[in-house]
Amino acid sequence: MKLRILMFVLFLTQPAMAQLERKLASETQEVELIFHAPRHINLLTVEPLDKKTLHFAIMHTFGPLNGGIQNLYGLDNGANIQFSFEYALSDKFSLAASRSSRDKFYNLYGRYHLLTQTQDNKIPFSLSLMGGAGVNTSDYTFLQEANPNFTNRTSYAAQIMIARKFSDKISFQISPMMAYFNDPNPIYLIDGDQNLYLALGLSGKYKITGKSSLTFQYIPNLNSDLRNNVGVGIDIEAGGHVFQMYFVTSQALNEQYLLASNNGRIGEEFRIGFNVNRVFATGRRKK
Repeated sequence: MKLRILMFVLFLTQPAMAQLERKLASETQEVELIFHAPRHINLLTVEPLDKKTLHFAIMHTFGPLNGGIQNLYGLDNGANIQFSFEYALSDKFSLAASRSSRDKFYNLYGRYHLLTQTQDNKIPFSLSLMGGAGVNTSDYTFLQEANPNFTNRTSYAAQIMIARKFSDKISFQISPMMAYFNDPNPIYLIDGDQNLYLALGLSGKYKITGKSSLTFQYIPNLNSDLRNNVGVGIDIEAGGHVFQMYFVTSQALNEQYLLASNNGRIGEEFRIGFNVNRVFATGRRKK
């Protein structure tokens, strides 16, 4: 009789134990979708790619809004366009290449995801690193003897991305950034006049529906007198794409130019911009 009672008690408690185990397992899982995409307005994010996936992004910024209706609020002034391809060699490391139309600028960079926030807060934030190098390939033969060589055209960028998802609605990222130019006074940068630029990128999103969020970006300069970069926008997930529409004070799209180019004044020289993000699976992942 006692044996039957014991077996009956174990039978009743088994589902409860299974539920407890599932709950504990879920609490140690990594937090997903801190941001909608690896790009957030102009800045890279901590959002990783799965192994053997390819992230394609096309980014646009147009002329300033203060051109009025005559210039269709900047759309008639032409766009700075950047294409980028980022491929994940593992769940933590990816390599990327991009090309901006302004100055025909090519960039190569890598991202490494060092830490990922967990639901039980044992790891309270995600931490990623980015490093890259780029080159301006514009034609400067008209400068004759002053035509910059390959070394003078080369620049470098680095970024540390620290982000946390505070709730289902609110995410925030802080990004110490640097850009270094071999030429301290490059002809193609009409604003900057130094080798090293330091900045602190701030990014955030506020989720308003299951597939859309309000976004903001602020990049204050730390060691130059250039005006700071400000951006506000909206992210929308649709049909496997992430569309990002925003107003921003900078025409620049690559990391080096974001730090070394001047920005418009808030409310006077905002520009319309938009990004299209798409992730493709290129191979079967090992289980």
